[in-house]
Amino acid sequence: MVAEQLEPMPTEWTRALAVVAHPDDIEYGTAAAVAVWTDAGREVSYLLATRGEAGIDGIPPEESAELREREQRASAAVVGASTVRFLDHHDGVIEYGTALRRDLAAAIREHRPELLITINHHDTWGARAWNTPDHRAVGRAALDAAGDSGNRWIFPDLADNGLVPWDGVRWVAVAGSPQPTHAVDVTDGFERGVSSLLEHRAYIEGLTDTSPETYARNVLESITGGGAAPQFGGRPALAFELFPR
Repeated sequence: MVAEQLEPMPTEWTRALAVVAHPDDIEYGTAAAVAVWTDAGREVSYLLATRGEAGIDGIPPEESAELREREQRASAAVVGASTVRFLDHHDGVIEYGTALRRDLAAAIREHRPELLITINHHDTWGARAWNTPDHRAVGRAALDAAGDSGNRWIFPDLADNGLVPWDGVRWVAVAGSPQPTHAVDVTDGFERGVSSLLEHRAYIEGLTDTSPETYARNVLESITGGGAAPQFGGRPALAFELFPR
């Protein structure tokens, strides 16, 4: 059976905002696409709901938050991301709701992206690989906030603070979705994608006994090669589920 082919990602945009739950979420593939986009002169900013303070078992949250924030900023710099901002939601217990939607709508109004990128909001990563509550909450809130940001009657206090409605989000791209529709060739961004993930060294060392260098390369090869490539002309690719607006 021939796999259904993925469509190329849109290119008619200049600004993107990536909204995820934790440090490292962007680096599991998406950062390689960010490298390609910034090379082409596009602006990509990062917004993280947490500082990933509950992500390393052997490091207390108050220490882990500072460490993981440093790692994320270094990681973003590798691929040319414009800004990195952290919200104050708590790692592991992010709650989907109006407070989260408001925070994301505010960021969208501030950055005014045409492309909004987020993490998998589905229950699973495919088959029986269960997704985490943080990913589901942030991904779903990002999809909703793309509409909230353009409605003057939702969160009207934002406009009072200078964040006027922005109805310019044209697409929401969901990375890691088990239902991909589009992809971007990351041949030219692959090595920087590996380097970007490798900046999360403390996180990786707490996750596996495999050397961080081997782990980062294996992960990116699996995502961009074994994942999207067969559905995108055999090229290393990063897949997204694209929601036009």
